[in-house]
Amino acid sequence: MILCITHSQDTYTIDLVQQQLQQFGHTAFRFNSDEFGSRYRLRYRLTPSGPQYQLQCGSQVIDARDITGVWYRKLWALQVPPSLDPAYVPAFLKEYNTSLHIFLDALDVPWINRIDLDHAVGGNKLLQLSAAQASGMRVPQTLFSNHAEDAIRFYDDHQGDVVVKLHGALSKTMEGRGDFFPTTRLRKEDVPMLESLSACPMILQEYIPKDRELRIVYIDGDFYTGSLRAPEHTDWRMASTTLIQWEAFQLPRHIEDKIDEMMRLLGLQFGAIDMILQPDGEYVFLEVNPQGEWGMLEKYLGFPIAATIAEKLVNRINNE
Repeated sequence: MILCITHSQDTYTIDLVQQQLQQFGHTAFRFNSDEFGSRYRLRYRLTPSGPQYQLQCGSQVIDARDITGVWYRKLWALQVPPSLDPAYVPAFLKEYNTSLHIFLDALDVPWINRIDLDHAVGGNKLLQLSAAQASGMRVPQTLFSNHAEDAIRFYDDHQGDVVVKLHGALSKTMEGRGDFFPTTRLRKEDVPMLESLSACPMILQEYIPKDRELRIVYIDGDFYTGSLRAPEHTDWRMASTTLIQWEAFQLPRHIEDKIDEMMRLLGLQFGAIDMILQPDGEYVFLEVNPQGEWGMLEKYLGFPIAATIAEKLVNRINNE
């Protein structure tokens, strides 16, 4: 059985991957991580033959020993039962999160991606930039600071050609829903606002001229790339999805090789990578999201991303 970790609001991509896994002859169980404290029962026993970890949903009991692989798509915050006394919420969250990770840590099987590496990379954009640079890719000059003086000096050093963004994105779906702070080009009149950085550290980067924006889906050595003509906005996710026209794009082999090297350095089998193709033809790496969205590329460009995720995971299971 293959465990597919996601959340209760997930649609489309989770269904596609589960269907593909079943076509490869593997049972796929959808685990909505946000419902762990309300929909599932957990059971841990230390037996004479060793530890036993079980997850139960309705009448179905899943033993950790029966799980052969994991597709880790998303891990959402736990839903708190509305009837729970607020005084007990901290204990509820602490104990359920501990129980969840005890269960997940017991799964010594192939993962795409391993949860610890996924979180380590997704939570550290400076690590991503360092790995990309070490792999031979060009990256933007970057400052991450809570100090206004540093930010103003960075702005002046780049003659005002600077963008600003949060290190950790707020929520954003492939349809463009949800709270969001986009990558924004810093204007001269915004510079005095940098005094407020002490309340919220932010990333400043040199502005990179664009011909195309690229969303590259990497799956264990395979690539699927969609491109957009550079929009008016700094961040393509600000535009109405009805106006976004994705086009298939073929990366040069030397860029694919550098991305592959970076992903192997980071220990990831999957990632959604954002790059810029400049008007002069140079490629610039921006970031890799280990849980990045790709459904729009499968939907609008017909890329077999779900099938490739399923195939790569099954291959890893068979090669164990």
